[in-house]
Amino acid sequence: MTTAVVICPGRGTYNAAELGYLGRHAGDPDLRAEFDAIRQQVGQDTLSALDGAPRFSQSKHGRGDNASALIYAATIGDFRTIARHRIEIVAVTGNSMGWYSALACAGALSWQDGFRVANTMGTLMQQALIGGQVIYPCVDEDWRPQPERRRELLAQVADIATREGHTLSLSIDLGGMLVLAGNEAGLAAFEAGVARVQGRFPMRLANHAAFHSALQAPVAARGRTQLPPHLFAQPDLPMIDGRGAIWWPGATRREALHDYTLGHQVTEPYDFSRAITVAAREFAPDLFIVTGPGTTMGGAVAQSLIGANWRGLTARDSFKSLQERQPMLVSMGMEEQRGLVT
Repeated sequence: MTTAVVICPGRGTYNAAELGYLGRHAGDPDLRAEFDAIRQQVGQDTLSALDGAPRFSQSKHGRGDNASALIYAATIGDFRTIARHRIEIVAVTGNSMGWYSALACAGALSWQDGFRVANTMGTLMQQALIGGQVIYPCVDEDWRPQPERRRELLAQVADIATREGHTLSLSIDLGGMLVLAGNEAGLAAFEAGVARVQGRFPMRLANHAAFHSALQAPVAARGRTQLPPHLFAQPDLPMIDGRGAIWWPGATRREALHDYTLGHQVTEPYDFSRAITVAAREFAPDLFIVTGPGTTMGGAVAQSLIGANWRGLTARDSFKSLQERQPMLVSMGMEEQRGLVT
């Protein structure tokens, strides 16, 4: 039996290449119909209509109220197709909004209530649209960690945050990337103060609010009002959150899970790198399975494992060499890889 940790992706993973993903990997049509009904009840476009559109629109598909629902549905659809007769899932985790998907995959939320949480929080984020995010690398192009450079960047962020009218903080520690959250003044000051690298960084993330920062306190408060604790339950699988903390089956208080999910998880930095490090060291899986949609999360997982020196990994080449000899990372968003686990 192959053991695996499942990783659920966050925002930014349903793009033009993913249009039609739900249709191609249909899963349970009855469950999709339930998701569509939930959105229809609040006057939103159905997933069937969005996923089946003739062309992708960043301004429409990339909106928080649409993207979160599409990503959640794609993740759940993929998770449900994993071949459980030969793959033992030992834990689940996720990046950012992928935590909501991880809750459902682990059984702490039903499929439908997980959808309500993801859809509600995506909608609240879109309605408020407070601040934004920018992403910048803290590893070299070969994925080798640069701890001194990382410290310098975070010191620069802290300095900008002391300036009048400027808000800036770490949002997500994403493998080899720092995702920063702030207001326009804070983000612009950072963009102006760092060198342009790899031809595309610093990169402002379209349709993204200042996730995982104190700026989202009003959104978190509204989420706690609309999503009561009774939606949550004991998980069936261990869950690793954005602090690297493990929520164990039989030892989880749903009130505490509710408070974290709609409190700390929304307003404090999300340490995805730490979550992957804990997953590797505590569960030592044979495989890390990244559900769809998208194919971008694999790099962040690999960089996190390199940062943790997992199995002696030190750079991109050593990861690729190990992956070729004995695949340890499967991205279900890649057609050539999903068959390895479905």
